Amino acid sequence: MNMNICFRKEVDSTNDWAKQMAEEGAPEGTLALADSQVLGRGRRGRSWESPAGDNLYMSLILRPEIPPEKASGLTLVMGLSAAQGITDVLRVPVKIKWPNDLVIGEKKFCGILTEMSASRQGIRFVVIGIGINVNNSSFPGELQGKATSLKLERGTVIDKEVILDAVMTAFVKNYKIFLKTQDLSGLVEEYNRILVNRNRPVRVLNPANPFEGVAQGINTFGELLVERADGSVTAVYAGEVSIRGASSYV
Repeated sequence: MNMNICFRKEVDSTNDWAKQMAEEGAPEGTLALADSQVLGRGRRGRSWESPAGDNLYMSLILRPEIPPEKASGLTLVMGLSAAQGITDVLRVPVKIKWPNDLVIGEKKFCGILTEMSASRQGIRFVVIGIGINVNNSSFPGELQGKATSLKLERGTVIDKEVILDAVMTAFVKNYKIFLKTQDLSGLVEEYNRILVNRNRPVRVLNPANPFEGVAQGINTFGELLVERADGSVTAVYAGEVSIRGASSYV
């Protein structure tokens, strides 16, 4: 996959910009990169704080030849890739909070939002947006204690280009593995190794039927396996629910 970086100082959101470029025919590997977002957003309609200068806000256009129902796995591929790339260059203990957040300790520093356009013929394009808190020095009151940045964890200013290159290099490698099998069978072992939820009590926030259990890890479809008190195991699909720790965010 050839990477083509398109940069703007400010956008509404990199996902919206990337989707516009994809509609206009931008090829796979086009990366929408911005210095700030006015309307940055995360999963389930949440906003994403996007101040200028400090962080990475980017969205990658993909055109995978896979069934649309397989596309949700790409969120997990990006999460694993970001964790691996950042760990490799900074040597910080990055963990994945399924399905789309990265944490250090109990604090979030990265979120991922995947959107797809499909027709009866299949996937037209997928856009994976990722926001990484790189050089934040502080956070608003409501985020204190919940959010962190790579700078705060390392105690020094971080080169954003180094992080960008590390994450994208890892993604290209993992994306090839994913496309071969069209599932996470080639990545599931490494994903589960750094899954912060694994073997921990979780609350499955399904509006129709919320429940608690212990997360066992993901399967090859990217579903989180949760063991209930009666010993039964439920495969939880990321598009349906949110996951929280039994008594905290993680």
